[in-house]
Amino acid sequence: MTDHSAGAGLQILVDGRPASAPLRDTHAVARKLVRHFADNVTPCGSLPGEQLQSDVTDFTVVCLRLGIQMLDEGTSPTEEDLAEVRDASARWAREGFPLTLVLRILHEGITKAGDLAAANAREEDLPGLLVIQKVMFALLECVTVAATTSYVNELEAVNSERDGAAVNLVTALLSGRKAASAARHAGVEPAENYVVMGLAVPPHPAEAVAHRRKAVVARQKLRRLQIELSEASGGAALCSLSPDGGTILLPGSPERAWIVSLLDRIGAAAEVPLTATVSRVRTADIPTAAEQVHELLDLAHQLALAPGLYEMNDLALEYQLTRPGPGRTHLARLLDPLQNSPELVETLEVHIGHDLNRQRTAKKMHLHTNTVDYRLKRIAQLTGCDPTRPSGLRQIQAALVARKLEVAQRER
Repeated sequence: MTDHSAGAGLQILVDGRPASAPLRDTHAVARKLVRHFADNVTPCGSLPGEQLQSDVTDFTVVCLRLGIQMLDEGTSPTEEDLAEVRDASARWAREGFPLTLVLRILHEGITKAGDLAAANAREEDLPGLLVIQKVMFALLECVTVAATTSYVNELEAVNSERDGAAVNLVTALLSGRKAASAARHAGVEPAENYVVMGLAVPPHPAEAVAHRRKAVVARQKLRRLQIELSEASGGAALCSLSPDGGTILLPGSPERAWIVSLLDRIGAAAEVPLTATVSRVRTADIPTAAEQVHELLDLAHQLALAPGLYEMNDLALEYQLTRPGPGRTHLARLLDPLQNSPELVETLEVHIGHDLNRQRTAKKMHLHTNTVDYRLKRIAQLTGCDPTRPSGLRQIQAALVARKLEVAQRER
């Protein structure tokens, strides 16, 4: 800013004194403003007292000096003048001060400085008051742009450093290499135990209609998921993810209920239903566990299981049947007599899926319970395995899984 009203360098008087006079004891004014910040801007103690007495005070003194310069000389701050504002803002970004707090301090400080400059104004000083207001707005614009730009740039640099280091650590853990050096760079000490999670992320509905923006929509979905994952895990989760899914490492041994809650949260953020498989292992066993959870994840996909969380205990039989061989082939052939009766296979799957409850099966299929009974008896006659008896049911369940896996293998 090179002029205040009609010309540059015109002195602004309030009550016969330069408008900057009440601000010139910058350290005393800064201490007063910092007390105001402590009482009104950070009432919950967001900033420790020591920092309030040093960083924030120094920052306030710099801004006051810029305001005095603008009031007395009618000139805007140069890039060099704003260097200390940028440096302080960058330092706060690296130390984790919220940007909203930085901006509130700026706004409150400059507002109060303007009030002090105009405190003793008389009626004839009205034109000068308007100029003071103009100067304060210009000062607020200068320091806000400088502080925000510096803060964002520094935060992006910090996040880039952390993301790169975290990727290195995940890579080291998944590959089985000693992770000590990667951990030092990431600022993270590897835990003794991890939950290894394989995650499948389906396409967002918007991806189907996004055409040229499909990749953009997919990245946005992934970014929402990553942000929620970081927040839900307190920043502890390590991940290697693409828009289709990947691997997540959760330190410690969280309970299944917590992991289910985490899956719900990140699925809600991504706006898609997620399927995950997990294994709890020591750090040294992460590579083997990662391979296993992704085998389980492929299995859940082949069996068209509902989205949700699965562990080896949930899929032990199915997992074992993924190994091709004469046993699996024999089991799959148990259902060959039903080849020409798809309604019997459907009844069997629905009945098992509804915990062998005839009424629920009938309701789901819009049938009478007698029809369900007839079909179950017919299945027993054709296959020699009675699905209403425990021994027959075990064979039938194994045969259904084997049949799905055989079909999936042929279709590859």
